[in-house]
Amino acid sequence: MNSTTCRMIHLVCGVVAWAACLGVAGVSTAHSAEPLIRVLVWDEQQPAQQQAYENFLGNAIAAHLARQPGLRVISANLSQPEQGLPADLLENTDVLIWWGHVRQQEIPLEKARSIVARIKAGRLALVALHSAHWSRPFVEAMNERTRDDARRLYPDPKDGPPVKFEFVPYAGGFVPTKDSLVTPAFYAMRQFNGQLVVRVDLPNCVFPSYRGDGQPSTTTVLLPEHPIANGLPKTFEIAQTEMYDEPFHVPEPDAVVLEERWEAGERFRSGCLWKLGSGYVFYYRPGHETFPVFRQEMPLRVVSNAAEWLGTQVVDRAKQ
Repeated sequence: MNSTTCRMIHLVCGVVAWAACLGVAGVSTAHSAEPLIRVLVWDEQQPAQQQAYENFLGNAIAAHLARQPGLRVISANLSQPEQGLPADLLENTDVLIWWGHVRQQEIPLEKARSIVARIKAGRLALVALHSAHWSRPFVEAMNERTRDDARRLYPDPKDGPPVKFEFVPYAGGFVPTKDSLVTPAFYAMRQFNGQLVVRVDLPNCVFPSYRGDGQPSTTTVLLPEHPIANGLPKTFEIAQTEMYDEPFHVPEPDAVVLEERWEAGERFRSGCLWKLGSGYVFYYRPGHETFPVFRQEMPLRVVSNAAEWLGTQVVDRAKQ
């Protein structure tokens, strides 16, 4: 734990006991008559981040969120025990904000699946940022949504044998070509005995091209009435950002709140929302870690809006 984090812990007595017992760094708590939304900002903390964020990207986001009313915010990172994700911490979290990039595979698969189980139960919401498209929690969430979609698209018949599904995981670590089959993909086959077999290629959770030259992008708000878009202008520019280009290999979102475009013609669905069981997953694209994206007002507002709205869904469900 660095000296900056220690100072923050001593400054915020309301979080000290909670954070200390869970072995993570406390950031802030806000005074509110309503139940506080408990936000965990998890960060891989790769050293390259310090080109743009002196005290790491996750801590920069956490510090911003800590200034918002109604949020109780702590930060954790990969170097902590249990990868900064002990079960008791997850049990006391409403919104998990995730930044990962080069060490995605160091998260145990069972840990990712436990996160997804909490999301499906409506006890947790996930916000995946930028290169977290390949994080294990996001990939597992998209896999689970695809399984749910497959069973919805191909229900068991009233008469006859139940549908058989063959779920094929993505090979991992490769980028598809622009003209390749977009995953998830469904291939239904009726056998001679009437048995329906559906092959489901699970999503790659990636895209055919990217460019890291830091050219600016323009974000357009597609759903201005959505709470995640609260206070955003119709369009805004991100001065330096990496480019991702469609198609994004993920299940069809329930809502695309934001779209990003670049002068060269690329576009990306940059703010996507999925319902997963009783919970939600939100993906926000801009990055990466060497650009000061999360020192700009509008990207930070997107993240805080997402934390507030998603957290409210979790808190309200807990009251039922």
